[in-house]
Amino acid sequence: MEVQPYVFFNGRCEEALDYYRQHLGAEVTFMMRFKDAPPDPQNTPRPGVEEKIMHANVQMGSTQWMASDGNCDQDAKPMSGFSLSLTADDTASAQKYFNALADGGQIVMPWGETFWSKGFGMAVDRFGLMWMVTLPPHE
Repeated sequence: MEVQPYVFFNGRCEEALDYYRQHLGAEVTFMMRFKDAPPDPQNTPRPGVEEKIMHANVQMGSTQWMASDGNCDQDAKPMSGFSLSLTADDTASAQKYFNALADGGQIVMPWGETFWSKGFGMAVDRFGLMWMVTLPPHE
């Protein structure tokens, strides 16, 4: 069994993936826009979303997750009830990742040493996605 996060960015998926590529080393291994899907008369995309991302696979380190623009609903509630946890290999990388995720977002728990790790911090990034960045105690 495998469980993978599937994150909906409500119209900001391409912007988010570009940011994660640049700052976290994410690699988009597959991407399909709504305009590329086979026609389905029972489920036609709303006008204006043709260029939005219907589905993307994202590789970060040894983890793969998925993303989409979703329904591009202007009245959608913010993401809540979950967080992505990023485990870094070293102090410099951990602080770089945390700072990139906090930039333009909101720090929930500032970066610092904890009783369980050499470094930990939580931030909601500029796209509304909560991240926990951890540096394991064995670094």
